[in-house]
Amino acid sequence: MKITSARFATSFDSVESCPVAVLPEFAFIGRSNVGKSSLINMLCNQAGLAKVSSSPGHTRLINFFVVNEDWCLVDLPGYGYARAPKSERNRFNDFVADYLEFREGLTHVFVLIDSRHEPQKIDIDFVTWLVEKAVPFSLIFTKSDKLKPSKVATNRDLFLTALSEYVDGQPPTFITSVKDKTGRMDVLSAIREMKKT
Repeated sequence: MKITSARFATSFDSVESCPVAVLPEFAFIGRSNVGKSSLINMLCNQAGLAKVSSSPGHTRLINFFVVNEDWCLVDLPGYGYARAPKSERNRFNDFVADYLEFREGLTHVFVLIDSRHEPQKIDIDFVTWLVEKAVPFSLIFTKSDKLKPSKVATNRDLFLTALSEYVDGQPPTFITSVKDKTGRMDVLSAIREMKKT
């Protein structure tokens, strides 16, 4: 898939205030500080499209980006740490869960996992929740340039093994690096194919 245009469309702080979906939506979510904004900018080949922050928990809204004027990339708040009161963090979790479970336009969810680490309970718990709610998803292992390829593969396999206790079969997986654009075309090709169905 060639990206010819990508633009910020709008932000919302609740599912109820989101507009009616008119384009297929592909959501990106992960633990805070997993590199989500950088990945979005890399996929869209547009630096600064999604705001990159050095502080975890920067995204607190559902952000919609229109790509090629025919699909939406949806940037969801990260789960885990956020620089906000506990009550506000819980509200983030509630409206993100509502979006994932009930949004009619949602086509697929890409869950970002930091490839530098062995399986984290918070990631396993979140993916297990997606399985329970029958939300279609893929896994994107980020920051692969930070480790040797063999270690990235080992951490991916460890995650899939941990997940196998809760999931039948294996979800699609992608290995990415913003630094050298590894995995960019693989993710975009997957989106292109899912748009056809």
